Amino acid sequence: MKTKSIRDCPDKTKGEIIYYLKILQKRFIHAFEIFESQATFVKTPWNYAKGSGGGEINLLRGEVFEKAAVNWSEIQGDHFPMADGAFFATGISLITHMLNPHVPTAHFNIRFIQTQENFWFGGGYDLTPMGFIYPEDTLHFHTTTQEALDSIDKELYPLFSKQAKEYFFIPHRNKERGEGGIFFDYYRSEELEKDIHLLKTVGDTFLQAILPIYEKRIQMGYQPQDKQKQLEMRAHYVEFNLLYDRGTKFGFLSGGNPDAILCSMPPLVKW
Repeated sequence: MKTKSIRDCPDKTKGEIIYYLKILQKRFIHAFEIFESQATFVKTPWNYAKGSGGGEINLLRGEVFEKAAVNWSEIQGDHFPMADGAFFATGISLITHMLNPHVPTAHFNIRFIQTQENFWFGGGYDLTPMGFIYPEDTLHFHTTTQEALDSIDKELYPLFSKQAKEYFFIPHRNKERGEGGIFFDYYRSEELEKDIHLLKTVGDTFLQAILPIYEKRIQMGYQPQDKQKQLEMRAHYVEFNLLYDRGTKFGFLSGGNPDAILCSMPPLVKW
């Protein structure tokens, strides 16, 4: 792949990506708030201490979503954590931790990063049942994703799905974090517009993949022992995010907002 300088990605392209991410953040917030009768997201803006820019933490604690976060950031600094030189990064991340143990946790992230030498796209989303796996939910999640990616390139879903299996893996427990999904990083083809379309397709598909599952499962009854099982499985989620997740590491190494970085943590956990 030919390397390019930081100037080779037009500002209008970055502007288009940022605009899309902000609109997508609003769509996610609106879709989740519909499930809640009283609770709404609380927005907390923050400034990037080691450069320019910042972001927003949007946090919901309700009767369906025990905790949900939809965060956006746009930062620029002088020292990229994994290399020398200036960098620009923008992205949106989402996590849901559900009150009902039969409703799975879901994670979503898409991002654009630019350094002195290169620029690329990354992201994906995955499904993590907390002790209660429903094969029909897993099938819907993956089918929705595959159909969307196949509309762009039929090689994408097999590749991204495989990468998700490899990435969302907990070595010390010798298992995947959940039921899989898609994951890509350092991704760039020779067609910038096609890559932006891919980013938007991933963003536009997530709600289609997760909302029907939530609509079906939130009304299910559960017992105290079901809740205890959920809390034990959440511990595995915490272990992965703190030990292995590259996004968590990047956030801390780049001097990001700790509250935003740790929004992925569930509200209650049991070991």
